[in-house]
Formats: sequence, structure tokens, C-alpha cells
Amino acid sequence: MSKALDGVTVLDLTRILAGPWATQNLADLGASVIKVERPGAGDDTRAWGPPFIKDADGRDTLDSSYYLCANRGKKSVTVDIATEQGQEIIRTLARQADVFVENYKLGDLARYGLAYEDLKKINPRLIYCSITGFGQDGPYAHLPGYDYIFQGLGGLMSTTGHADDAPGGGPMRTGIAVCDALTGMYATSGILAALHQRTATGRGQYVDISLLDCVVSLTSYLAMNYFIAEKTPERLGNGHPNMMPYEVFACRDGHLILAVGNEAQYRKFCRAIDRPDLYEDPDFATMTKRLENKQRLLPIISGILATRNRSDWLSLLRETGVPCGPINTIPDVFEDPHVQHRGMKIEMPHATGQTVPTLRSPLNLSDSPVQYVVPAPMLGQHTEEVLKEYCALSDDAIAGLRKAQVV
Repeated sequence: MSKALDGVTVLDLTRILAGPWATQNLADLGASVIKVERPGAGDDTRAWGPPFIKDADGRDTLDSSYYLCANRGKKSVTVDIATEQGQEIIRTLARQADVFVENYKLGDLARYGLAYEDLKKINPRLIYCSITGFGQDGPYAHLPGYDYIFQGLGGLMSTTGHADDAPGGGPMRTGIAVCDALTGMYATSGILAALHQRTATGRGQYVDISLLDCVVSLTSYLAMNYFIAEKTPERLGNGHPNMMPYEVFACRDGHLILAVGNEAQYRKFCRAIDRPDLYEDPDFATMTKRLENKQRLLPIISGILATRNRSDWLSLLRETGVPCGPINTIPDVFEDPHVQHRGMKIEMPHATGQTVPTLRSPLNLSDSPVQYVVPAPMLGQHTEEVLKEYCALSDDAIAGLRKAQVV
């Protein structure tokens, strides 16, 4: 069965999460992704454990679950790009690649003759994507940074967590590296757009992706609220600045998310809890009025929902078309019948001889579906294969490179 990106070759010089997330998306869509790693060490996240994948004898390997989450569908090649021979290998691969993705610090690859200006001379059709913390220019461009830094710098942590004057209040990061994942998705979009334009122009181009840019874009309606109202958005715990009721509520045996987004849903909710007076009251009749009178309405709803079990409310509210849901643990997620029906957890064979679980891609294409054949590779697993196919090197030549610790 054909894949959406059949025939597209990606040279992947990324590590950690944002870059590998982008190139895994491309691999899922059918691109041939060659992941270039440091000899003997590889992607930093290979060592970010425990947990680690186990071999056939039950012993930990050198590959962590963190590494596995973002590197399926790729071939791993070890190359020391600090050497002249290693740089020439990268140039040879780049001549045949459609896409080059890297997340080195600003200027690092230019020192090795592997910057965009260098590689476009030998492959004008190359799409070269650089993923950095701060972008290619500006006063912070030279600084390093991880996801956590950008959650703070980009404003996300100023709006995440309980209010400063509430118990446990203060800034809070998200539970996952959301800036990295978001940046990987934006990088994928930029690369696909450049590939599409190349079909018309025949030319590649440079794609500059910054974690800070991406997280600032994520502020979306909060930024717009600030632009329009000139009021600084604050942490609201589980509440929402533009909708009400849009909160977490305690039931008799657990918590429930109520997400009422319009007046029709609010009326349905009031009828479901047998309180039509709550939408007949002019103080609660519109979203604007409910936000104005939130401190009066919130304890009324809280008191009602606390009288019954969560499952009772979920059944009743779902039947009446009111958006609601539980707060699941990760095990709960994969026991959920709908998640199971959608097949979000899959199993893949691994080079260790074991079968490893992974998350499937959320991309569902009817004519070119994602195919799960190649798991995350072991370090250098495909070095010889790639050097023979793309660089036309003999066994003796590869052995010489190994002896010189180039690969």
C-alpha cells in the first residue's frame, strides 16, 4: 500500500524531542528517515531512563522509553560530524535527500560546512529545517534552552496552575514537554508546505523553527484577550477566562470536567440537574453574565454535583449532550473503551527480539494510512546498510571508517 511521503528521503540530525518528533511524523507518513547519531552515545534521550527496553534475557538495553516515543520508522547511522570524513558522508547523504532537519546550537553546523548555505549549493532542491530554542536571529539566538525554559519564558506557566492566593498556588509547568511536541508539529507543517511548494518551483528552502515562537503562538486566545482588553491573563486553576461553567467539579466519588461552551449546552445542563432557574435567572442567562457572577454560580453547581457519583453524572450529562468527562490516569486512558477502539496503543517488533508497545500516530489517512513496520532503531543499527546504499562504500571502506571512529 502506498504511503503519503513515499520517495521522500529525510536526513535527520536531531536529538531530544522537538526534532525527533517532527521526523517521526514524516516517517509515519512514509518518508525514509536516516537518523544520524554520535558514535558510542547517540541521541541524548537513549539514556533518559529508567525505564529502558529489555533484551531477550530481561536485561536493560541502552534505549529508554523516552527515546522510543519519538524515533520509530527511522534508520540509525552513527557518524562523527566533527571529522572531515564524517562531514563528507553527511554531504553525500544530503545530495540525495529531500529534507534535512537539525537542532544543533546556532552556528554549530556552519563550522563543519553543513549549514543551509553550504548544502543548497550541492542540492538546490533541499528543504533544510533548523529547530532551535530562539530562532536564527535576535538577542537570545545564541542561548541554549529546554522545553521547561520556554514554558516559563513564553508565558505558559503564568497561566497554568492555581491562582497565587489559592492553596498550592503559583506557576506550574504542564505534565508533558508540550513546547517540544508543539514545535515538532509546527516543523512538520513547515516541511510539508515547503515540499508542496517545491513541486511548483523546483527549489528547496530554509525553514526556521523556534521553540519560543511556537509556545508564544500557543498563547492564542489568551494573547488576544490581552491585546484587546489590555489585562494580563492570570492563573485560574481549572477555570477558563472566557467560558463558564468550564471547570473541574468534585462528585461524591471523584472529579468531573464540565465544559459548557454555549447557551444551548448551558440550558441542557440546567435541565439535566433539574435547575432550570439557573438559566432563567438574568444573572446567569448569558456567558458574559455567568463570568461576571462566577463566584455566586460556582458554589451552586459544586454543591449539586457533589451529591452523586461521577459515573451517574457522566451518564446523565452525556445522554443530554452536555460536554463532560472524567480525569483519567494514564492507565485509565488505555483501559477506556473508546481509546481501545481507536487502537492508540500498538505493539511493534524490536531489534532485541522483543515486542515493544508504542503509541500509534493520530494521523488517519484513508488512501495512504500509516504503516507500523520499523520500530525505533538501536544505535547505529543501519550504518552499514545506509553507507553502502547512499554512499556506495565497500565493506573495507566502512571497516576503515569504524577503525578511525568516524562511524
